[in-house]
Amino acid sequence: MSVSRQCKLLEISRSSLYYKAKGESELNQKLRSLILDYHKDHPAEGQDKIFEYLRLDKGYKINRKRIKRLCKSMNIRAVIPKRNLSKPNESDQKYPYLLKDMNIISPKQVYQTDITYIPMRKGFMYLTSVIDVYSRKIMAWDISNSMTAQWCRDVIKSATEAYGKPEIVNTDQGSQYTSHIFLDYLKDNGIQISMDGKGRALDNIYIERFWKSIKYEDIKLKAYETGTELWHGIKNYINYYNTGRRHQSLGYKRPDDIYYEYKARQEMQSS
Repeated sequence: MSVSRQCKLLEISRSSLYYKAKGESELNQKLRSLILDYHKDHPAEGQDKIFEYLRLDKGYKINRKRIKRLCKSMNIRAVIPKRNLSKPNESDQKYPYLLKDMNIISPKQVYQTDITYIPMRKGFMYLTSVIDVYSRKIMAWDISNSMTAQWCRDVIKSATEAYGKPEIVNTDQGSQYTSHIFLDYLKDNGIQISMDGKGRALDNIYIERFWKSIKYEDIKLKAYETGTELWHGIKNYINYYNTGRRHQSLGYKRPDDIYYEYKARQEMQSS
């Protein structure tokens, strides 16, 4: 018997009856909980891997469409880094490249800083570092799961507070470095601002060489599991890079040798 016929027999208005949506099934509720837990532990893995985890590891006989629908409704997607870490904001201010043909003759004359992507067994992190161009010494660094202007500002601030202000800081044109948060710190401290030309990766060559060294000599060999392990691994490598690793470009001296020898000469001359 139709709903309209039933209403007529019961002498009630048809318009007073509305469809009541069915609640979430027990199965979907369990799947939602498992998906959420898995995504928290493996944020870089997408819907296909979540589906295989539930099917193979948890034994659920489900189809792929159900998992994709649940992931979409929960706004769960793989957290992966952008292809281009140096994408600028068009509204932010750009500065010219100041290092062309410059003769770099002392520490703290030029610092370079940049961000790189660090893969781990479970997910990824970002690493930012500040390098002194003259000595190749890493002056400050940090890791994070996001790239913010304040994070980059705090790292360059750590370098200047620990070793003194450089004359110039060179960066790429990424949005973190063209932001007012980052630039205002440099301006307020009288530091000149230099930025790579668009598409000119070699303008920031010294920090790029450091990325290659740490990735091939440490990170790719260790395959760190967690952010804590990665932090301690990077700390140990940078300590070795500054104090133990002999650099061919420095005449097989170490960055700390170059940095502190120059500092000692300056102190002798001023005494």
